[in-house]
Amino acid sequence: MPVDHYENFPVASVLLPRRLVPAVEAIYAFARTADDIADEGDTSGPERLAALTAYEAALDTIARGEVHPDPLFQRLAAVITQYKLPLQPFRDLLSAFKQDVATQRYPNFELLLDYCRRSANPVGFLMLSLYGAVDDTNVRDSDAICSALQLINFLQDVGIDRQKDRIYLPLDDLQRFGVAPAQLDQSNTDGNWRALMAFEVARARALMLGGAPLARRLPGRIGWELRLVIQGGLRILEAIETVGYDVFGQRPQLKTRDWLVILWRAIRM
Repeated sequence: MPVDHYENFPVASVLLPRRLVPAVEAIYAFARTADDIADEGDTSGPERLAALTAYEAALDTIARGEVHPDPLFQRLAAVITQYKLPLQPFRDLLSAFKQDVATQRYPNFELLLDYCRRSANPVGFLMLSLYGAVDDTNVRDSDAICSALQLINFLQDVGIDRQKDRIYLPLDDLQRFGVAPAQLDQSNTDGNWRALMAFEVARARALMLGGAPLARRLPGRIGWELRLVIQGGLRILEAIETVGYDVFGQRPQLKTRDWLVILWRAIRM
């Protein structure tokens, strides 16, 4: 479901026009491998940053019109040229991945949303670009949807992120609701925690619904793809609520019956 890792790329979707599959796969490969550099394995922080800097250098190679020796960047360069994609969204993604290496806490929601602007929103912008649907209104709504998806992912992964010594809940929200960061280690789901999570879920839902009109404006397959993405994200929020905001015991995920609900709601949109 498109709220997990970089699965918000509809690589395998039957709704994706076949002509766009190579382009989406090339962009996905760039984002996925760079994200894995930041998050996976046992390499040190400096080694991760050096590898991501090498990705930035590869983008510079593309910008100069030179051929990079890595096939991954060769494919990406061909897509960038074919669809006249700007390089800034790719640079923004790398900026966010570097931030993952160096930053484990976010003092407030504004800083967290700035991270989302670079870690998630570029994906939506690139998809709009492939479909030739970039305008100010569409980008605004796409940003809302992508940031909401990122926030939903954070809410799903509170326990997992804590194991990596990361907290993607704004620290001032924790303080406001009387939840100490150490409480995340104890899997404590008391009233304060539930109030905090209810607030975070409501904010993510409002952001998602704010961008939802984009799915009704965009025609054809991209509109239907987006409807499923939106309804899937909203369904995850419901799953978090259903387990009483206990995201420590098991990560709320979509099951087969959820997809029937998602499809029905997508049609009703």
